[in-house]
Amino acid sequence: MSENTTSPSPQSAGAAATPQEDRAREASQQPRMGGKPKFAMYWAASCGGCEIAVLNIHEKILDVDANFDVVFWPVAMDAKYKDVEAMADGEITLCLFNGGIRNDENEHMAHLLRQKSKILVAFGSCANEGCVPALANLSSIKDVLAAAYQSPSTENPQNIIPQPSWKAPEGEIHIPTLKPWLKTLDQEVDVDYYMPGCPPESSQIAAVVDLVIQALKGQAQLPLPKSVIGAGGSTVCDECPRQRNIKKIKKFVRIQDIRPDPDLCLLEQGILCSGLATRSGCGALCPKAGAPCVGCYGPAAGTLDYGARLMSAVASVIDSNDPQEIERILDGIPDPVGSFYRFNLAGSLLHGSKAAWT
Repeated sequence: MSENTTSPSPQSAGAAATPQEDRAREASQQPRMGGKPKFAMYWAASCGGCEIAVLNIHEKILDVDANFDVVFWPVAMDAKYKDVEAMADGEITLCLFNGGIRNDENEHMAHLLRQKSKILVAFGSCANEGCVPALANLSSIKDVLAAAYQSPSTENPQNIIPQPSWKAPEGEIHIPTLKPWLKTLDQEVDVDYYMPGCPPESSQIAAVVDLVIQALKGQAQLPLPKSVIGAGGSTVCDECPRQRNIKKIKKFVRIQDIRPDPDLCLLEQGILCSGLATRSGCGALCPKAGAPCVGCYGPAAGTLDYGARLMSAVASVIDSNDPQEIERILDGIPDPVGSFYRFNLAGSLLHGSKAAWT
């Protein structure tokens, strides 16, 4: 968990509280004021892995049911948007919002759940940074739809492309309209806490659930607003047990083309590993299993732009001063954007490309 997870509030006596601190204090007081706290979870532009990770906390899910009234969780229960709209503002104590903001439905629900929730958590990589869906920010909506519905792998002989509305015998049907590019949750609404991961590790989710329950019972303090929770403050490299030496790379290789040394740092073997720029908290599961870190836990603490930090780190270990040789070595990375911004494009300084707006 984050080093900030149990940090006390910075508010001193007589100091004005921020809106985030007010919401956190109200949330922690709710059970003592009477009534079971309410829990919600929503799935926006994402794959659904975050929902599965919550269910993977096993028996701990019973603690959620015992301590919360689950009022809105469309993937797990029958729930309607009108049910949320009918709630009082701030009635939901804790909302885990996973997924980015890619269409007008995502946008509407982000604002609605922000309005109805005391604590809104950007849950998982898509909500935090955009994740893989944000790589579509490099293309226009027209090109995105063409890739999905007009590619060689798609059987669509009538060349049908989804339309925002369609008149059917039963009435006019409306589907969500795509936005020019995907945004992170905090680019759309104010967020109280951030929990990274693709998906967050179930052990970390269970620990955060325990902390929130203790805080609601007055037995612990919620972390500082805007904290990263369910993660560490260092890098994946610091969690990785592989042997590290002075890195000097003459060639990048793909993992399927070699048999990696099971004990040596993968980057030192020429395999692009993102652990030196990625926040800790996953337990370095991928490197331990012989696969390179791909960066799903997001930027390490204090990082302004994940891709820039990773590029800088990689550039520092290339063993050459010759421009042509350096270019040849870098050509061994076949997909630079997908490698350096796989999980972070929407949350980076780049956000996307001009093509997304054409």
